[in-house]
This record gives sequence, C-alpha cells and structure tokens, in this order.
Amino acid sequence: MHRFIIVGGGAGGLELATRLGDRFGSSAGKPDTKAPRAQITLVDRNPTHIWKPLLHEVAAGSMDPFTQELEYAAQALWHGFEFQQGELIGLDRAQKRIRIGALRDDEAGELLPERELDYDTLVLAIGSTTHFFGVEGAQEFSIALDTVGQAELFRKRLIAACMRAEHVVPEPVAAGIEESAPLPAVEAAPRIQVAIVGAGATGVELSAELRNTAQVLAAYGLHKLDPKHDIGIVLIEAGPRILPALKESVSSATAELLTKLGVRLMTGETVAQVTRDSIRTASGKIIRADLTVWAAGIKAPAVLSQLDGLPTNRLGQLIVRRTLQTEIDDNVFALGDCAACPWPGTERNVPPRAQAAHQQASFLFAAFERRMQGKPLPEYTYRDFGSLVSLGRYSAVGNLMGGLIGGNMLIEGLFARFMYMSLYRLHIAALHGYARMMLDTVAHWLRRSTAPRVKLH
Repeated sequence: MHRFIIVGGGAGGLELATRLGDRFGSSAGKPDTKAPRAQITLVDRNPTHIWKPLLHEVAAGSMDPFTQELEYAAQALWHGFEFQQGELIGLDRAQKRIRIGALRDDEAGELLPERELDYDTLVLAIGSTTHFFGVEGAQEFSIALDTVGQAELFRKRLIAACMRAEHVVPEPVAAGIEESAPLPAVEAAPRIQVAIVGAGATGVELSAELRNTAQVLAAYGLHKLDPKHDIGIVLIEAGPRILPALKESVSSATAELLTKLGVRLMTGETVAQVTRDSIRTASGKIIRADLTVWAAGIKAPAVLSQLDGLPTNRLGQLIVRRTLQTEIDDNVFALGDCAACPWPGTERNVPPRAQAAHQQASFLFAAFERRMQGKPLPEYTYRDFGSLVSLGRYSAVGNLMGGLIGGNMLIEGLFARFMYMSLYRLHIAALHGYARMMLDTVAHWLRRSTAPRVKLH
C-alpha cells in the first residue's frame, strides 16, 4: 500500500489526514467497509488539536480549550488513519524515512522511544512559531500564543494580576507611558497595564477580547477594579497602521472600534527591549507593562532548515512549487504556514492564513488521488475570499472579495461576526461532516448557556 505521512495536525494537516483516511484508509472503525488502499499516518507532538485562530479567546478566557480540543487518536480511529505522537527531528530523503523524537512525561520519564517511519509521500504541515526578531528580553519576558499552554498561562496571570492590583495603591503617574508621551494629567494611571506587541489579527482580536474579560471578571466579583480605567490595554505596532496585511479600510474601521473600547493604539513604534515590567521602543518611549504578549510576527519551526538539504527562505519556510512539492524532492510536500508557495499574479507568496491551509489540504487530497493513479499533478492557485477580524462580542470587521461577491466589500457588525464564526464551523464540518457539525454547534450553545462568559479559575 502507498504510505502517506503527514507531519503536523493543524487545520490543514488534520483535514488532509481525515479526508485521505476516509477515502483510502483502514476500516478499523468501520467493520463493514472494504480493505484499505493506503496507509495514512498523522504525526504531531501534542495529543490533541485545537484551531489555532481561537487561541486569543483561550488567552482571554472567553473559550474553554478543554471543550473544544479534539483527540488525535479518536479522530484516527473514526476516519481510518493512524496517529503517532512525537516531534519530527530528522529526515532521510534517500531512504524515504523520518525520525520522531522520544515522547517523555515529567513524572514517568520516557513513554515512547525515538522512532523511524517510512513513507512514499511525505507532507510537512507543522505550522509556524512566534518570531521575536532578536529583540532583547522579548522571549524571556513576554508570552507568545502558539499553544494552548501559553494561552492558559497568560489567562491565569491576568486573573492573578487583577486580584493583586485591587490591594495595591496606584502610583501617581500619568498613565503608564513615560514623559515622551504622557496622557492628560486628569487621567489616572491604570492599576494594571497589558501590552500587546504586534497589531496583526492576533493582537487586535486579543485586545478586544481582553476588554470584555475585564468587565466580566469584575461582574463576577474577582476584582473591584474599574474595567475600563483601571485595566489598561496598549497595542504597539511598528508599521504606520494596525492590521498592516489587510485593506486600509478594514484597518481604519477596526482602529475606530478599538479606540471606543479604550484600547490605546501606538503605531510607528518599534520595540527595542522588553523587561519584566516595561517595554522600551526605538524612539525612546518607556511603556509600563504588567503583562506583555508578543504577537509581532511568525516564522517556520527551526527543524525545517535541518531536513536533509530541503531549501528554505529567510523565514525558514520550505520553498515549494505550485504543486506544493518541495524544490528538490517530488515525494516531499508542504502546506500551510511552513510552506513558501508562489501566488501567481503577485510578487508575494500565499499568505499564512487558515483559509490557505484549508484550500491546500483540499488541493492535495485531489492531487494525491491522481498521484496514486500515476497521473500528473495539477497546480495550486490561492483564492483570496477576504479577511475577517473578530472584536469579541462587540463586533467584527473584514472584507469579502474575489469569487464570493465579485468584488471587494467592507463588512462589519453582526453580519461580519456571523461570517467569522462560520469559519470555525466550516473547519468542524471538514473534520466531522455537516451533521455532526450541527450537533456540535447546538452542544456548544447549551454549554455556553450554563457556564460563565469567561473561565474564572
């Protein structure tokens, strides 16, 4: 049988493994089906999957990750593929073999030894990690949002900071930004200040969610601070505007909404240093930061540059052709954030977005059917359907474009919020089918109706 190995269980990798398993995989979960035509193996270092665009909601406490996680082992049984937990540490292209590191537990020690797996077709879909750009103290004193663990760490620190600040007398300073950019003297300093470095989608969405979290925590009595004035949120962006990768109309509408929510926007400010309780910018401003979140950029995991000579770009992404095959090996493919795929008609690569990973997973599923039949592979073309940014329960902003409406249209408010929530529902449908997606939606609504609006512990 043809052996497919997919490394990385993010949105694209898990969708591809699920569809390949349904079409070609084993019948372990479906005893009345025919024999498998291929062996499909998914490799990931974590035991569970969560849709990465939701991590800002986990950090703000507005989503409980343990109700949204999907067990890889269960998905494998249900959809006819195999799951191997471990981290990719090596590749032998001549032998068509990958090496997976040992799986260890803090208490029990080694759970699984280092392993080797053979493949006929290898797909690398290991996503991206936070890029700290070598800024002094950034990695040590700020929190990234790459994993559920990091998001949960920030949430717990935020609750602890609110509870502590209630009993601390505030210092008589302007508002947490030193003399180079003081606030009016009548405005009291926030008791807590959260600084978010990077005003892309993650930073913007987190800033809005945090404003809602501050209000809910006060309503439940976890602190007696004024949610808007005692808890400050500063969004720092090196570029001239927030959401630099999106249309200027989307950026302007979002900036107006964030300003109304009391989020302080600092554009054109490059962070030069991060300390335990402050941020220094290249222009000399010192911003007080009780908690710092780093959302300023992404890069591919370092392991990709160590994989048996596969070419990478300056961000560490694997350089692929329009077939999504790597430049020097037809048996190794890459998709999602870790792939540098050309975007015809532009001078850019396909952007690292969830919609791109979903499209590439669908493309490879069809391409692998042709590959198993010995037919030539088609070429992938990215279709940009627009971008949406959630501002929590307050609103959403975005633009629809391309084949969806035949042009480019700014949307905001309830319709944009509905479109944003639909993106996650479509991901669930890709993993479980539309019937189960509808049941999951109802179950999610029922859980929300009997639980606090944010996680309180």
